[in-house]
Amino acid sequence: MTNVERVLKEIREEQMPYFDNPEEDVEYYLQKNNGDVEATIYELLILKSEDSSLALSGMTTQDTSSYFKRLASRYRRYNSGILGGG
Repeated sequence: MTNVERVLKEIREEQMPYFDNPEEDVEYYLQKNNGDVEATIYELLILKSEDSSLALSGMTTQDTSSYFKRLASRYRRYNSGILGGG
């Protein structure tokens, strides 16, 4: 599985499409994140959380924002380093 395929699977793009050109967009964000797959997944899930509803063939679903934020929280990086005193 390529990095692009992994990202697309983790962001649930096939089940809940968001991007017009998913492969192209994932490539862009992978480059933006210096090839870091988990940072890319986090950023794309946050982007998907900004769209709060889903419309398919005249049917609209409830807010999906919290769902994608919950998925993104699995990939969030926390700063756990030690700060030097001056």
